[in-house]
Amino acid sequence: MIAKLFDEQRPLMVAGLLFMIGGFVLLGLSLVDDLQILGISRWIKPMKFYFSVGIFLWTIAVYLRYLPGYDRFSRVLSWSFIVIFLGELIAVTGQAIRGTTSHFNIATPLDGIIFGFMGVLIAISTLLTAAILVAYFRAKTDLPPAILWGMRLGLLLFLFGSIQGGYMSAHLSHTVGAADGGPGLPLTNWSTVAGDLRVAHFLGLHSLQAIPLFAIVLERVRVSGRTALTVGFAFVYFAVFMFLFAQALNGRPLLSL
Repeated sequence: MIAKLFDEQRPLMVAGLLFMIGGFVLLGLSLVDDLQILGISRWIKPMKFYFSVGIFLWTIAVYLRYLPGYDRFSRVLSWSFIVIFLGELIAVTGQAIRGTTSHFNIATPLDGIIFGFMGVLIAISTLLTAAILVAYFRAKTDLPPAILWGMRLGLLLFLFGSIQGGYMSAHLSHTVGAADGGPGLPLTNWSTVAGDLRVAHFLGLHSLQAIPLFAIVLERVRVSGRTALTVGFAFVYFAVFMFLFAQALNGRPLLSL
């Protein structure tokens, strides 16, 4: 499968690999650079974005591979995603180099322009993902029904996660009940003293992988009623997403330490 993806979706797969390598480079920098932003190494946030974008591009490569007859559509979207996230990562990395935050930062005109630029890029990428969702309802594919619905619902819940990310941007903060920064869980830095909207955001965005993978496991073990189980899992996943969103809005952390 991986060899086929590198052959059929080479731009996305190669770009994803390069971004993953970039994430490991930033991980190394975080171990030797003492400068911190909001209480953690300035390279941690860019590192997470590099890894996340790499995984996203690889996932989109899988989604586009199973759209027969959408070759031009796939090429346009592939290069669009690559350009969009290259711009996004340049902005995030550039702000880290400057020693300041990249998100929700309008402290200076330059910071505001960079944050606005990032917002436009993410809005476009969300629309492109919505286009893939539409294609998955229109295209004729030989995917098993459970996996097909897993991919459709994964795309749909991803859009909910993106909308919730827009909510954070509109409020210029991801923490409810405290200022951004402060005590947080290891690596993720999700707040342990206040509500953190990033928890639900993370869950929503990774529905793109989680729900299809659930369907694939059901197909592997040949469970009966696989499509119904996949749809049910998606509803539970969405319910958990909404619960975590509501929990954060009420100022309660995922884990209080």
